[in-house]
Parts: sequence; C-alpha cells; structure tokens
Amino acid sequence: MQEILWLGRGGQGAFTAAKLLGAAYTIDSADKYALAFPSFGPERRGAPVRAFTKLDTKPVTDRSQTEKADYIVIIDDTLYSPQLLGQLKETGRIIVNSKNKTDGVLTFDADSIAAEFRLPTANTVMFGLLVGLSGVVATDEAVEAIKGYMPAKIQERNISALLKAVQEVAE
Repeated sequence: MQEILWLGRGGQGAFTAAKLLGAAYTIDSADKYALAFPSFGPERRGAPVRAFTKLDTKPVTDRSQTEKADYIVIIDDTLYSPQLLGQLKETGRIIVNSKNKTDGVLTFDADSIAAEFRLPTANTVMFGLLVGLSGVVATDEAVEAIKGYMPAKIQERNISALLKAVQEVAE
C-alpha cells in the first residue's frame, strides 16, 4: 500500500488534493483502490488540516491515520517540522511548498505557479509536483481526475497549473 500524507491549512485544499489523487489512481482500473479522508481539529479557515490518501491493488478499509508515509506533501511551509522525517517510510520523501530550501526535503515555490494561473491555493500545483516526482499516477489520469471532480469553470486553470508543475520536476 502507498500512503500519502497531505498537510495544509483550512481552505488550502489539502483534502481536495487527497481526493484528486485517489480518483486519478482508480480512474482507469477496476483493480486499483483508493481511500482519501481528512483529519482536522476546529473547523475553521486557517486551522491545520491533515489529509490522507491510501492506494492499493486490493480494497482499502483501514481508516486510521498514516503512521509511515511514502510521501508527505506540505501545502503551507509553516507546517513543516523536522519531526515529520520520522513519519516517512525508508524511501519516503517530503515535498514542501516553500521559497526557502530545507535540508532533507524537496522544496518548490508552488505559490508562484498558482498565482500565474490565478489560483487562490497551490493544492493542484502540489498534486502535480507529486505526480511528476512519484509516478504514482500518470499525468493524463491526474488531468481526468480534475475534469471529473472540479467545477468546469476552474478546470482549465487547475489543469494548466498541474501540467506546469509536472513539467517543473521533469526537467
């Protein structure tokens, strides 16, 4: 099972990104299963949010929080802590939306890409970075997930941002 932990703040779309990944993973196969769910404290904009995506080739029924993740994707860099390294599997990686370099993690300025496409949050940019770095889903599957789960009026901008993010890490 592959497990991805998403960290963001209320209103940044961490749970949306977790759901998009799950949808992309299952989009073209009846033999792939995904479970995406959030975990948060007080429900308010700006409060820390943890979201989880679990991917497997058999039904995923375990709704417990991820103990050891393959990837930790951090939409708000203020949520990064070196202790997160202890929540990774041996080959796991942390991807942080930040302009500042941090030892031991991959940092990308996802906010700049989001701004370029007039997006209020960098969640689909971070989704694209994960797609490009991990290969856990194909780019076309990620695009189809956006088409299937986002309102038509924002699909084009989100798809463009995702594709630019995938390209950023492919170079």
